Amino acid sequence: MNEAEPAVMADQESGADVVIETRGLTKRVVDAIGSLTILDDISLTIRARETVAIVGASGSGKSTLLGLLAGLDRGTEGSIALLGRDLSALDEDGRAKLRARRVGFVFQSFQLLGHLNALENVMLPLELAGAEGVREKASAMLAQVGLSTRERHYPKTLSGGEQQRVALARAFVGEPAILFADEPTGSLDAATGDGVMNLIFTLNRTHGSTLVMVTHDVAIAARCRRRITLAGGKIVDGESLAAIN
Repeated sequence: MNEAEPAVMADQESGADVVIETRGLTKRVVDAIGSLTILDDISLTIRARETVAIVGASGSGKSTLLGLLAGLDRGTEGSIALLGRDLSALDEDGRAKLRARRVGFVFQSFQLLGHLNALENVMLPLELAGAEGVREKASAMLAQVGLSTRERHYPKTLSGGEQQRVALARAFVGEPAILFADEPTGSLDAATGDGVMNLIFTLNRTHGSTLVMVTHDVAIAARCRRRITLAGGKIVDGESLAAIN
């Protein structure tokens, strides 16, 4: 059985920096039937190097919350500060630039570009950021995830687990301050998914990033230091698992 990840300096007394903060965050959508509240008055604080699982039943607002925290969408009310920047004060280009510099993403569906090989997929965010030594950095990152011999392989020739490891390499190659993960093992079998999660936590510790992850898997959530539970668009539990593991 996997144990909870080692404790990190992530509380008020440690002086760890706040990397995400929301106050009164609400998201509504309007359709032909009327107004639907997806998230209602969400206030939370996430500090540097924390590992946080967002859990809840289907339709509870988990992925919507993750998208808002990452600046992929805008809230209807309330505020979001990401790495000290008020997202409401940034236009779409400004939010995209902040994500490109400081944020990594891992999704259930991998989202690799099929016309690029593994190395080129990992090189892409570095090239977009104008980094130097792009090929060398991407190759070294693929080595960290155990894919040195698969650099020239295209996604269609890789297994699901290998594709997700390429996605992890792409997410971490830019040394992100925050990694957002949305059901990162949802498309994988149990054994492969467990290996991917071990790699995520290992990379997270190695790179000193903050991990915010949506998951329906209770065992995965238990490996994080905090669990934020949503129900009906509200936070119903934000306990620290450090006290119970």
